[in-house]
Amino acid sequence: MAAMNGDGTGTGSGGGSGAAPVSRRWSGDWGLPVEPRPAEVDVLIPTIGRIAELAVTLAGLCAQDDPPFSVVVSDQSPDGAALRAPAVQAMVRVLRAQGREVRLLRHERRGLAEHRQFLLDQSSAPLSLFLDDDVWLEPGSIERMRNALLALDCGFVGSAVQGLSYLDDRRPHQRTAFELWEGPVEPERIRTDQPSIERASLHAAANLVHVAEELRVERGGWLPYKIAWLGGCVLYRRDALVEAGGFDFWKDLPPIHSGEDVAAEWRVMERFGAAGIVPSGAVHLEAPTTVPDRRVEVRDVIFGAGADAAASSR
Repeated sequence: MAAMNGDGTGTGSGGGSGAAPVSRRWSGDWGLPVEPRPAEVDVLIPTIGRIAELAVTLAGLCAQDDPPFSVVVSDQSPDGAALRAPAVQAMVRVLRAQGREVRLLRHERRGLAEHRQFLLDQSSAPLSLFLDDDVWLEPGSIERMRNALLALDCGFVGSAVQGLSYLDDRRPHQRTAFELWEGPVEPERIRTDQPSIERASLHAAANLVHVAEELRVERGGWLPYKIAWLGGCVLYRRDALVEAGGFDFWKDLPPIHSGEDVAAEWRVMERFGAAGIVPSGAVHLEAPTTVPDRRVEVRDVIFGAGADAAASSR
């Protein structure tokens, strides 16, 4: 497949003469009243117990020119300290000065899946970007994902998070499952006992950085590839995610679980298909996990023996 141009309409610098307008207001306009503008993307960030990482995540959003987006941060920390932290508040002020609507919410802890469903319920834009609170985005990342999703006409696309401390750790044996989508993105059924699950290793360490190095995609462009699932930075067509049930399986889970994003993605993939895009501009901050107990894997609960029929009927 030929690399797709990722520049899209609406790119450019806000300060240059004759430049195309962007939705991000530049610093010369920060003192002006903000004119409400419908968001194409709702960026949904679940967080708990992280301050520095959340501030870095928001800083990455500050560098995104387009498309128009809003931000919803939902904090499950008992004291809500992250939302009050100076670094977080500073980035929120920048986003608002840039013309972005930002909502900061507190939410009782009922599990990861319920938290994501809560965030989905807060959204209304056509596209929903679930962004983890420990991911920095390269400038232009949201626009590339938006352009890819519209061009591919599938359920979701994502930019796999990459750990740049692994740049010198080359793992060719974990990249053998890499496969581009050469034609239209098709629905797929992924399970742990199928060969397609081998694609999961593509997103370990800095594997996707090394894939991009070999592909030499034109600057600003992207290529779609087949995934087992994709965590940390996933852009959904909101209607597709809702039609597939969202994260409504949270009611069937104990409060402590992991892998809720995988289960939701598999349901969307079966109906609408999905793709990762390469290069990925998403950088994992490599902070300690906030989910140390992974004994309950949601995909095993939802798609385990005897569960396929029930899950498909949701």
